[in-house]
Amino acid sequence: MSAGMLASINDDLEVVVLAQAVLYGTPLLFAALGELLAERSGVLNLGVEGMMLFGAAVGYWATLRVHGSDASVLVLAVGAAGLAGAAMAAIHAFLTVTLRASQIVSGLALTIFAGGLGLSAYFGNELHLADHPASHEFGSIDVFGLKDVAVLGPVLFNQSALVYASWVLTLAVGLYLARTRWGLNVRAVGEAPASADAMGINVTLYRYVHVLLGGALAGVGGACYSLLITPGWVAGDTLVNGAGWIAIALVIFAFWRAELCLVGAYLFGGLSALPFALQAHGVTVTPELLQSLPYAMTVVVLVLVSTAFAKRRLGAPAALGRPYAREER
Repeated sequence: MSAGMLASINDDLEVVVLAQAVLYGTPLLFAALGELLAERSGVLNLGVEGMMLFGAAVGYWATLRVHGSDASVLVLAVGAAGLAGAAMAAIHAFLTVTLRASQIVSGLALTIFAGGLGLSAYFGNELHLADHPASHEFGSIDVFGLKDVAVLGPVLFNQSALVYASWVLTLAVGLYLARTRWGLNVRAVGEAPASADAMGINVTLYRYVHVLLGGALAGVGGACYSLLITPGWVAGDTLVNGAGWIAIALVIFAFWRAELCLVGAYLFGGLSALPFALQAHGVTVTPELLQSLPYAMTVVVLVLVSTAFAKRRLGAPAALGRPYAREER
């Protein structure tokens, strides 16, 4: 097949949407995997949106302050974004695990505190992040020189390092929860914390660790926006634009399974990318209608699984959202 024919195939709308679905689904996947870890331990984190936005701000700030090669700066920036998300998650863990506050109220308060009208906006405004163009950003990698292969080339072999890292992470989280002793302990803590405690499992420690890990991954998911998808900083919450809420719904959509988080992330990512792909191909459709698709799907998913019966059938951790204290056994 000639190079011209390959280029023509890879420019087809379907191929472009598939490739963009992987790109736009990557921040959702990081955040959903983090939320999965937290929920498997029994803690519901509704502060994902705020953690993603704060991670995006700190990650972008790090690229402006750290000097070095692109690779070293970007690795440090992703690490800084993860630490920022973990710091926000530490507040949520302290309130919900130690003080046994309402997980819903704590998460919502954290989204407001760290979100587009709170800490992230203050951080971005005070440091004038929007005034600086992106100096470092993730680019695509031509894996094994296969980026021009028909269909699979742009979809699988011409993505960024963050995309490939998310694949490794999905496999690691799936194996961790299903095949390791620590992972089985996490699931026990989320299902029956009193029984897990009686078996000698430190419920508080497991919940703290996995909420912090969840926050760190949410921060990395936010950095995907400021360092990869739309490099730079935009005041307000338009950068993340509701991705945290979609990630929370994704965990439910995926039946609390890591591999299905990947499938769901790319489905929602495709819905997010569809308006831009259609515009690039000259298809005129009301943009507001297409841009609302991911959020409409999120509402549908939450409605369908909102009942206690549905949660049991879908595999939700039995103790999800319920604080635990030893004296209450």
